[in-house]
Amino acid sequence: MAAAPSRDDRRIILHFDYDCFYAAVFEVEQPALKSLPLAVQQKQIVVTCNYEARRRGLRKLQLIKEAKQICPDVVIVLGEDLTRFRDASKRLFHFLRSFVWAQRVERLGFDELFLDVTEMVDYNVDLLNRHDLEHSFFHLDRQEPTVGFDYNATQVHGSTYPADLDPTGLNRGSKEEVPGLYTRLLVASHLAGFLRGQLEFHMGYTATVGISTSKLLAKLIGNTHKPNNQTTLLPPYAAESGVESHVVAFLDAHEIRKIPGLGSKLTRKIIAYLTKASAPSGSELPSESASDANGTKTVRDVRLCAGMGPALLDRILGGPGAPKDIGARVWGLLHGVDPAPVIPAGDVPTQISIEDTYGRLDTLELVRRKLIALTASLLRRMRTDLTEQDLEVDPGPDRPVHTSGGPQQLPVRWLAHPRTLRLSTRLRHAGTEGGRLVHRTSRSEPLPSYVFSLDESIDALAERLVHDSLLSMFRKLHPEKSGWDLQLLNVAVTNMVDGAGDRKHSSGRDIGKMFQTQSSVIKEATALVKDAGLPGASPETEGSRNIVDSAPGDETWEDSDGDDGIPCGMNCDICGALIPQFAREAHALYHAVPE
Repeated sequence: MAAAPSRDDRRIILHFDYDCFYAAVFEVEQPALKSLPLAVQQKQIVVTCNYEARRRGLRKLQLIKEAKQICPDVVIVLGEDLTRFRDASKRLFHFLRSFVWAQRVERLGFDELFLDVTEMVDYNVDLLNRHDLEHSFFHLDRQEPTVGFDYNATQVHGSTYPADLDPTGLNRGSKEEVPGLYTRLLVASHLAGFLRGQLEFHMGYTATVGISTSKLLAKLIGNTHKPNNQTTLLPPYAAESGVESHVVAFLDAHEIRKIPGLGSKLTRKIIAYLTKASAPSGSELPSESASDANGTKTVRDVRLCAGMGPALLDRILGGPGAPKDIGARVWGLLHGVDPAPVIPAGDVPTQISIEDTYGRLDTLELVRRKLIALTASLLRRMRTDLTEQDLEVDPGPDRPVHTSGGPQQLPVRWLAHPRTLRLSTRLRHAGTEGGRLVHRTSRSEPLPSYVFSLDESIDALAERLVHDSLLSMFRKLHPEKSGWDLQLLNVAVTNMVDGAGDRKHSSGRDIGKMFQTQSSVIKEATALVKDAGLPGASPETEGSRNIVDSAPGDETWEDSDGDDGIPCGMNCDICGALIPQFAREAHALYHAVPE
């Protein structure tokens, strides 16, 4: 058996998994549902249910009819429209990301996040007072030393693996371990506990968290104690002085099909080899696709197989199309070695796509109605994912503030504009390749600009877009008037162009917008000065003129120096100070503000 691969345990990764996320979205909207058995329905299937429903015997992928028989008082809510889940996921992502330095947060589906908190943990480890660990303080902001929380740095927060480990027995000075790994994981466990508390208190959601040094280990260790819990994988991470690696001991009990990164195809190949290697000589062996299909081959079975190592895995898993060094990569995964970085998620998706499958779709009128429904969902997604409230612009008296029946809201602006509209279809009797349906056909056209109008209703925009673009695209994909039977429709927008603006991650600034912002601020200041009855409030001194509309001959600060080099200006009637022309309104406003 080959030696374990070398590992890099300098990172600290948290894996957040929201508890029963899809059911929790409804529970947060209606808190009374928390104590009831709740199931989320798509088509005629229970796609997920809360823990109360699971306690009563319900499970995922049950038929709705069966679920009602098992639990007659189950509350069933429709989950066909993913908008509410997508919106909730986005809010939770932004909430947790606001705590993480450099925003190193990666999304995994709607209900999982990876947080790279290495920098935060290392900073706080360096600040620990070794003589008073019980009264430690975690700094959430390097610039504001009072922002953070108190914690006890003598013990790990939450559950651990192994559960009965005595921390005082850890060999923390070993050359095999990253210096202070136990301390870094301990500090990270308190950060995880704090974030879980904030998530529940402010957002109403609970989460299960795993704490380790890689995405793979953090995800797996988090599954150890559910729900609303957290688990830290404690060192040693490498075998030393006769002490077994806790990583190896933890992974050995896992089925290989449960290891992230090992897909079904790789798993089948490994199981087929193990089955063959353990079969009596001369016995008939099953094929790769059928061998031990429901088996429970574990990481330990693979690791202890005779001759197992990167070279043998290369021979088992290699072949045409196989990634280079596949054996070494899989051998690393089986030992918890996962160098994959946490990739920060951007604020803007690369594309937005909506699709659905149908039992029968064989008339143009049916297609039109389904396209309108899909397009309306697409436009709602666009408004959710590609817009934000404009926090920096005052609408002013001549610009109405959008309202939705409640408190006034700030204007909304687009973060990005997709340029391309794409329609994809698949016929029911499409060809297959390796058991996978193929022959999805697509067509693209430029996306009309009117879809970005926020004043027009989504339903009206959807009907117009289908009439103007999507129906003609469909006829080009399927020129025959009848005789086709569609199984799938997909509508998408792609080719995102980041909107120029004042956003932190914007690719540029909207110059007109910048001038508009400055002008509105100066007008507001001038109005305040007029209301206060102070000097400098005459109409001919309105500051916006020098900023936006200055022309040759206008008197400005730069070209109004006197012969002696002293800027021209006028003395303040209140304090007597010489004030340059451009600063008169600001200085008057200074006196107008109460002390």
